[in-house]
Amino acid sequence: MFPQLYVHIVWTTRDRAPLIDAALARFLCRILRALARKERCYILEIGMVQTHVHLLVRVHPTTSIAQLLKRLKGASSALATQEGYGAAGRLYWAKGYSVHSVSTRILERVRHYLRGQPQHHPAEAIAGWGGDEAAEYDVASEAARAREANIDPPPHL
Repeated sequence: MFPQLYVHIVWTTRDRAPLIDAALARFLCRILRALARKERCYILEIGMVQTHVHLLVRVHPTTSIAQLLKRLKGASSALATQEGYGAAGRLYWAKGYSVHSVSTRILERVRHYLRGQPQHHPAEAIAGWGGDEAAEYDVASEAARAREANIDPPPHL
């Protein structure tokens, strides 16, 4: 079976402090993907500014969203602080998060929205960070995955 469950997740730094710099953004892209894979999830896109993180994630049907977020936020904060990343040398996330389901029909629109975070929040754009350069999956590979599983891909693919 080829799961097609997608969510858009957002969380902020504590007090919306501008803690995310370019080095931390690159670190977060790497570590968040590795942590998500441990929960049988794949991050399709990451959008970030100094104060918050957006993720587009394909989740496995048995994955607990609460457990996924606990791992993503907790481990990324601990590891980033341990490694000395961030504008303040420590990374604190605010409590809570926002999660919205995403239809396969609008995956590209959501990806575009995540990529546009620096334009949506120009005062919080991360200097020296060109955005998520390691996107694991694109729309074409999602369509190929569906074909391999003998599932009709969504109409936009």
